This record gives sequence, structure tokens and C-alpha cells, in this order.
Amino acid sequence: MVVEDTPSLALVYARQLEHAGYEVQVADNGAAMRGLIMSGGTFDAVLLDLQLPDCDGLELLSGMVGMTERTKVIVVTSDGSIDRAVQATKLGAYDFLVKPIKSDRLLTTVRNAIDHMALARSMEQVRRENERDTFHGFVGGSPCMRAVYRSIESVAQSRATVFITGESGTGKEVAAEAIHLSGPRRDKPFIAVNCGAIPEALLESELFGHRKGAFTGAIDNHAGAARSADGGTLFLDEICEMDIKLQVKLLRFLQTGLVQPVGASTPQPVDVRVVCATNRDPMREVVEGRFREDLFYRLAVIPLHLPPLRERGDDVEMIARAFLRRFTKEEGKPAGRFDDAALAFLRKYDWPGNVRELQNAVRRAVVLNPGPVYPLQSHGQVAASMRDGRPAPVDHPFANPSAGSSVRENGAVLDIAGLTLEEVERLAIERAIKDADGNLPLAARKLGVNSSTLYRKRERWEGKADGEAPSKAG
Repeated sequence: MVVEDTPSLALVYARQLEHAGYEVQVADNGAAMRGLIMSGGTFDAVLLDLQLPDCDGLELLSGMVGMTERTKVIVVTSDGSIDRAVQATKLGAYDFLVKPIKSDRLLTTVRNAIDHMALARSMEQVRRENERDTFHGFVGGSPCMRAVYRSIESVAQSRATVFITGESGTGKEVAAEAIHLSGPRRDKPFIAVNCGAIPEALLESELFGHRKGAFTGAIDNHAGAARSADGGTLFLDEICEMDIKLQVKLLRFLQTGLVQPVGASTPQPVDVRVVCATNRDPMREVVEGRFREDLFYRLAVIPLHLPPLRERGDDVEMIARAFLRRFTKEEGKPAGRFDDAALAFLRKYDWPGNVRELQNAVRRAVVLNPGPVYPLQSHGQVAASMRDGRPAPVDHPFANPSAGSSVRENGAVLDIAGLTLEEVERLAIERAIKDADGNLPLAARKLGVNSSTLYRKRERWEGKADGEAPSKAG
């Protein structure tokens, strides 16, 4: 911006700067300058005459708080007063020029100012990236996670498919949503499909939709996940669980951008960005013939690996404290802290279940303790105590301090001391499903496991029920 009340000078400055490749706006007084800035104008540099008809340039500079942090101000004076130039620099001006201004001097000063501003912005961006400890649902500021954040921001603007790998509980769906929210499709749908949680016979319909009457139970038309995500992002979780026959259809969809609902005669175009994830080693799945090699290379255009929690250093405490704040608020418990033993446990335990296991441990501590000091214990310790036949610790979800190793079901206290771990597990799962009114995904979320785990266990139990006596827990 050129702020100059003499029209001929303003025109000369503007033409010289435009000829050098800059976009220029002119203000002929202080009010006009304020108006351009207040209306949302952003400028890399401002050429400010100190002698304006409606105000003194120094007063204008001092009155616009924060302006010199957002733009480089070059003051112009005709009297050559060193005192006024010094005052201007004390107020944050980048440099000063004395009229008459030679063209090369003007262009050099403006170029240096803009280069300096660009460098300052780059350094500020690096500083923010190196200090941030949250990112679209992620908590943590470890170097490996900051690298993940940078990778997500880099790939978000692309249409290329992303293949996310990592152990269970590392936040693969959170990463997929972060890619969606960081890119141009953020205002469009994000549709997630767990390929391991849906029975094989129904997965094609869930992905690509079906027509009414296409098969038994198809009482209405169903759009399917791909068409529901049109314009947005389709996230395929547990992709390596997909049946090899359906992989062929998925590959065709990725190559053509066309979906053909079950029972439909013609395919339909959709525009989706595909992100997929697995907790398996995809190359091993390819080598062992469970995953198509051509599909893998079509999906793995951009690989993204999420580190396990044990490699994230101090992130463990940061995440645990975030969960503690969240769950104490949700459960109406006093805001509090972890005891010294819990803090030591956080640092030493390797968290094989990653963030999901940590989340469950903190929730369990909040639910089963009055606060404001909360202890912690891992799922492994809970399971070990049950296998050994000892009473479950106070922070175990099935423990009743007055009843020893027992669980209350519909008002009755059931003795679990004589049950196997598998039987107790079945009792817990069936109880969670009942509490969720038969909604398996909801029950899985409450238990902190993948819904595919519940589907597989129920199928196994139903298979046993056909030829075996029911268990004690049944």
C-alpha cells in the first residue's frame, strides 16, 4: 500500500512498484489507509508518508496496534529529520526513506522488507509446528507425531489415495478424519466403513448400495457408502479383512470412479477421495495371497504410518491428562490428578493397546474412584488378576468391593470366581450388547474394541451353540 497525499508522487511510486511485479493500492490520507486495513486488506509492505493532510504519520503508526507485526512499514519523510526516523523505527517501522526517492532505492527497500516479512512468517510457521501438541483430534507433541501432522497437511490437498498403517488403537480413523478436515473436501461427507465389522455377504451392499428386491431383506433402495461420500472422503478401515472377490470390485471402482449397486443394471459416477487403513502388514498379506497386489499398489499411493504409543515419549502423560479432563467432566466427577503411582505407571508401561487402552484405563479410573486423585491400572493387570483367581482390583469394571469376585446383573450378584476368562469375557460382551439395546458398534465403543471383534466372537459362540452345551456365562 502506498500512503501518499500528493497524487503525482503516489502515481510514480505505484507505477514503479507495479512494473517490478507488485500489486499496489493507494491511499491519499490516514483515514483511507485505516479503511483499507479495516476492510480486510492484507499488505506485505506499506509505504507511509509521515506528513498527511488529516493526521501525523507517527501518530497513525502508534495508533494502529499490531500493524507492524503483520506488515513491514517503510516511512517516508521530506524533511530528512533523523529524530522522526528514529521515532518511527521505535514504533516498529522497518526502514525509512527521504524524499526525493530514487527508483532503485525504493525497489530495493520494498524488496528487502517483503523478503524479511516472508522469512518471519516462515519462521513463525516452523515455530508453531514445533510447539503444537494437538491436531484435529490428536493429542501429542512428540517429534514423530509432529511429523505425522506435517504429512497429513501435505497429503490433504491431493486426491491421491492414502494407505494408513499402524497398530490397533493408534488412531487410524482420527488420521483419516484429519486428512479430510485439512483438505478442500472438509465441508463434504466423511463416510467410514469398517470392512472387518460387516459380514462378508453384506459388505458389497454397504459399499456400493443395492436396489430394492436385489436380495432377501432388500426392502428399500440403499445408496451405499461410496455414493453417500460423493464429493467427500470414503474411509475403508480394516481393508485387509475384505474378501478377495470384493477386492476385484473395489479395484474396478477405484480405476473407473463408477459404482454399480447390487441389482442395478448401469453403473453411476461418484467423486470420492479414498483413504484406507489396516493394523496388519499389507505386504505380508499380499505375499501370502490374502490381498491383491494390484489393489495394494492402487491404494498405497501415499503411505502414512502411525507410531505406537510406546514410541511417543511424553505424549502418554499429555494424552492421559486430556482423557482425565474429559471423563471427569462427562461423569460429573471432581477435576483432579493422577497419583504418583499412576504417573510412574504411565511412563513405564508399554501400552500394547495404544491410545485405546490408555483411554479405557483412564475412564475406568474415573468411573470407579471418587476423586480428586485417580489411580491407573492396565487391562493386562486386570486380566491377570482374574486368571489367578484373585478378587478383581477396585478399578476393574466388574468388581464389587463388598462382594469380592462378583458382578451384579439385573440386581442379582453373580459369582465369577469359578468362571474361565473366556466365560467372563462373554458375560461382559453380552452385558454390553444388552445395555446398548443390541447395537454392536455402540457396545464395541463402550468396551473399547473394534466392532469386528464382537461380530467374530458372536459367530464363534453361535457355532458352538449348535453342537455344544452353553457355557456357564451363557
